[in-house]
Amino acid sequence: MSDNIWIAFIGFSGAVIGSLATLAGTWLAHYLKQKSEAKKDKGRKDMLLDLLNDKAHEWRELDTLQHVIGADEVTTKRLLIEVGARASEDGKPIWALLSKKPLPKKR
Repeated sequence: MSDNIWIAFIGFSGAVIGSLATLAGTWLAHYLKQKSEAKKDKGRKDMLLDLLNDKAHEWRELDTLQHVIGADEVTTKRLLIEVGARASEDGKPIWALLSKKPLPKKR
């Protein structure tokens, strides 16, 4: 092989290896972030279920739920839906489990 071809081969190989390393690093960072978020969400969902299963309360205010789990409104609503909760139909910011407060049947 001539020197120019050898240099081009080394340069191309370095670019491929660098690209693969960058992709692997990006994937690993994404995977670890997702794993951390899933672990945090699990704890938050457990707390939401404890709050919503409390026999002393038929409904829970969204502000209370947000405060207890330490999340913003969007995250809290997402987690509430994931655990099987629903909001009040009258527009009040209160939530309950569907199993305890099913949606009324339409006639």
